[in-house]
Amino acid sequence: MRLYGVVGWKNAGKTGLMERLVTEITGRGYSVSTVKHAHHSFDVDHPGKDSHRHRVAGATEVLLASRNRFALMHELRDTDEPGLADLLTKLAPADLVLVEGYKRDAHPKIEAHRAETGNPLIAPDDPTIRAIASDTPLALDRPVFELDDTDAIADFILAEVGL
Repeated sequence: MRLYGVVGWKNAGKTGLMERLVTEITGRGYSVSTVKHAHHSFDVDHPGKDSHRHRVAGATEVLLASRNRFALMHELRDTDEPGLADLLTKLAPADLVLVEGYKRDAHPKIEAHRAETGNPLIAPDDPTIRAIASDTPLALDRPVFELDDTDAIADFILAEVGL
């Protein structure tokens, strides 16, 4: 499985970069799946809906399906959060999986960085970060791309994963 991450601090531009990369890479004819790590509780279900009622009743998994899509919700019910490797086994095959977050995992990554946030770079202490996408020029020991240069960033990632 070809895997590449996008990491950075809050408001660094990770989600926008992910969105642009998915559009660019799928536009080149590759299939792309994504994984997004959330540090907070989230819900894709709504109170009162049948699927929500099933979960509240105690179901560990609820599969919601229609002719357009399906969603599998899995309640952890006081078990440990699964690691990235475990979650990847749940994905159908794709040419590339882009991962937003999981900055401590060992897969190759690009760091999104906005100077206005005032946050330090993660890259100097993390060799898994292979490049930086920034809104300001930086002098580092690895490639630095303009944050909005999606074509060049996509070229770099695709070359890194052998596509």
